[in-house]
Amino acid sequence: MNIAEIEFSLKDLVETSFDADTFIYRFLAIYDAPKATVTKLRQGTTNQAKEPGDLLWNKKLFFRIAEKGQAAKAVDAMADDPLSTKHAPRFLFATDGEEVYCHDTKVDQTRDISFDKLNDVFDFFLPLAGIERYEGVAENPADIKATARLAKLYDAILEANPDWIGNDHTHELNLFMTRMLFCFFAEDTSIFVKDLFTSSLMTLTREDGTDTSSVLETVFSAMNTPDREREELPEFARRFPFVNGGLFHDQTPIPKFSKRARRLLKECGDLSWRDINPDIFGSMIQAVVEPGMRGDMGMHYTSVPNIMKVLQPLFLMSLEEEFEAARDSEAKLQKLLQRIYHIRIFDPACGSGNFLIIAYRELRKLESRIFERQKAIARQWSLPMTGVRLTQFFGIELTDFAAETAKLSLWIAEYQFNELFKAEFGSAPPALPLRDSGNIVHGNACRLDWMKICPCVEDSETYIVGNPPYLGRAQQTSEQKADIIYVFKDASTKFKKLDYVACWVLKGAKYCQSTSSQCAFVTTNSICQGEQVALLWPLVYESGLEIGFAHQSFKWRNNAAKNAGVICIVVSLRAKQKNKKVLISGDISRVVDNISPYLTDGESLIVYPISNAKTRHPKMQFGNMAADGGNLLLTCADRSELITVYPDAERLVRRFYGSQEFIRGNERWCLWIEDCDLDFANTIPPIASRILATQKMRSNSIDSGTRNLENRPHQFREMHTAETQLIIVPSVSSERRYYLPTGVLSADAIVSNLAFAVYDAPDYLFSVLSSRLQAIWTAAVGGHMKTDYRYSNTLVYNTFPLPELSADQKAILEEHAVEILGAREAHPGKTIAWLYDPETMPANLLKAHKELDDAFEQMYIGRPFKNDTERLEYLFKLYANMIKKEQAAKAPKKQISKGAA
Repeated sequence: MNIAEIEFSLKDLVETSFDADTFIYRFLAIYDAPKATVTKLRQGTTNQAKEPGDLLWNKKLFFRIAEKGQAAKAVDAMADDPLSTKHAPRFLFATDGEEVYCHDTKVDQTRDISFDKLNDVFDFFLPLAGIERYEGVAENPADIKATARLAKLYDAILEANPDWIGNDHTHELNLFMTRMLFCFFAEDTSIFVKDLFTSSLMTLTREDGTDTSSVLETVFSAMNTPDREREELPEFARRFPFVNGGLFHDQTPIPKFSKRARRLLKECGDLSWRDINPDIFGSMIQAVVEPGMRGDMGMHYTSVPNIMKVLQPLFLMSLEEEFEAARDSEAKLQKLLQRIYHIRIFDPACGSGNFLIIAYRELRKLESRIFERQKAIARQWSLPMTGVRLTQFFGIELTDFAAETAKLSLWIAEYQFNELFKAEFGSAPPALPLRDSGNIVHGNACRLDWMKICPCVEDSETYIVGNPPYLGRAQQTSEQKADIIYVFKDASTKFKKLDYVACWVLKGAKYCQSTSSQCAFVTTNSICQGEQVALLWPLVYESGLEIGFAHQSFKWRNNAAKNAGVICIVVSLRAKQKNKKVLISGDISRVVDNISPYLTDGESLIVYPISNAKTRHPKMQFGNMAADGGNLLLTCADRSELITVYPDAERLVRRFYGSQEFIRGNERWCLWIEDCDLDFANTIPPIASRILATQKMRSNSIDSGTRNLENRPHQFREMHTAETQLIIVPSVSSERRYYLPTGVLSADAIVSNLAFAVYDAPDYLFSVLSSRLQAIWTAAVGGHMKTDYRYSNTLVYNTFPLPELSADQKAILEEHAVEILGAREAHPGKTIAWLYDPETMPANLLKAHKELDDAFEQMYIGRPFKNDTERLEYLFKLYANMIKKEQAAKAPKKQISKGAA
């Protein structure tokens, strides 16, 4: 029986009236249990159960008919039964015909549903049919399991409180979940007495959950009551310690509980919370309260390796270097401790606190190492307490629940490190009452004054870090677009084209300018590529800053089942200084003289577009825009039908190429009518009607430019053609390709406005455009559409640093052009997309390109470049020299005074 049949059969089973005597045997048959096995179980031959009505199939299943409303309690009893220990059933399963409760003992998962919904969880029992459910690799089983159970609890609470759904109870519910998480964690650690929270609730409340909220309200109130004011509290509440720290300060409504919600609360309490990682804790809660994110929990936090890409070069490496230099000096070690205690970490897009938690962790680890070293070298040493305080950590977060859980995560991180400290040194600060939990502000970082959130403090080091939201223009909401206008209101550039993350970069730059602080963000590489460089970086440089270190582009990676499909960089800003600058690519770091806004070793120059009137290259221009409403364009079928009926019309039809037509081989055609052919065109009814439709479309257009074309409806807006040949360059191309997919077309081809063309192009130019140098220049200075490259004639082609080529060198390039085109032709029927896909690119074509690269690059430096880094940095040097020569040529000539030698 296949999986679909299992689901349908199970649906049929639950839709028939429940029969306690036959249900389990029909259920086993659905999951393909051998008929002989089912027969023996029914006869009692292999049924290991002792109680009437029970079924115990060794290693497989322990089943029981429960009393009304007692399915969960029946499973608890089965779990405690010695028979379960002896026969180790995979599933414990109980039902009363109205509700179902089951427990998969292997993966420690449960299902608690109504009987008529049993088919909704058909996959839960697939192991009975020998089909294991797929479990993706997770960061930590405790994290994932806790998330699943919390999600069920959250849903059950909403189900029991329908009046909270859609109403303004978000803050109350988020705060409630945060408090519950703290209590689960506290009872599994030394903060509370072991199991105090869960056992109290299970003992003091009714099974139907009706009084659970009132008991919780009393418990939460007790944790906000100092010891000296506890006389009026009931005895059970006095068992809970005074927590303080603000977590239980606000008196907010407690949601009602149902029987199911109370049961799920117990399941959450049964987990071991001491193993939860605080650096994913907040993201776990985010996955709970935003159901759409539950399947991709790991995607919604910045992984530890990516966080360390920011923290290590920003300040941790400096601390490590100072520690090594101070190892044998008590005075220097004490000075280093004071430096640590004056460091402040500010994340203005803190989410659930990942950057702050990891920074706290690293500072505590280094502090412990310093204490160990002091103990080893000091004549007399008394154990100090930690001087790292949560008040050194600042954050801004737009989402209410994330701001609350960032505070909780910091508390938990502090507790866990205090426990490690205690294990190592013998004592630690008391866990309770909680101390200040960091300065986490709920609000919009684009609108808030960062200086008020994290004020400048004398003798302190402030580091701004984070992973702000990226969001290109197409993904921005109206509110986010308004944020960009607000942040860039004093800018003269066309800032509306910027990614949303640019708001954090500019505000970070202004903060650093006024405080001598440093900032470093994980961001998309788009702010250091293409037109965004010219829009953002002049504003950064106006603040007198430089890039202190940068991680060049890397693929976003974390341990989630899926990985975010985005290319990231890390870029830091600081006041100009003589300290070393570090450029990092993968595992390789280099000390460089300067880091450009394109994240290369070079000057802080910006590539601006060069018009066709000023370029030294053969003229490249946009193709032809139809502006016709589709009336002048033809499909293959349109063309065939037209020419079949009117053979003389063939001279009015040309092959039409845009980016997709050229790359993917999509065949399209167009009507191409010169003025001298208009009278003839109008004698062909299908063409005449298309011309008339184009005129109507243009006259009705809201665009004035299009309306101006209505007097020549037989033609495209542009009428560019070649006399010999033309080179086509698609305007958009996949970033996966190692080379740009350029092509040579015959003179009668028509290029659309979705591609660029060089008409009557010299043969050598094809090799220039097909080189690796051209591809990496495009990637660096061109625009982007999502992750694809967007080519530009003015910003990419006209700015491309091309040395003066001799006739012999052009001849060499022409030979390589022939080789590349010949290599393509050796694969008839294959599209450009297939030929240049990294996974399918033919060996002969790759060889032809490599040979071109070797020859072309020798024309630059006398040898092939070692790698793309060397290629790009050399191109920027040439570009800088080119700009300097142009500026020198424009500078007024100095007058030579009389008498000068």
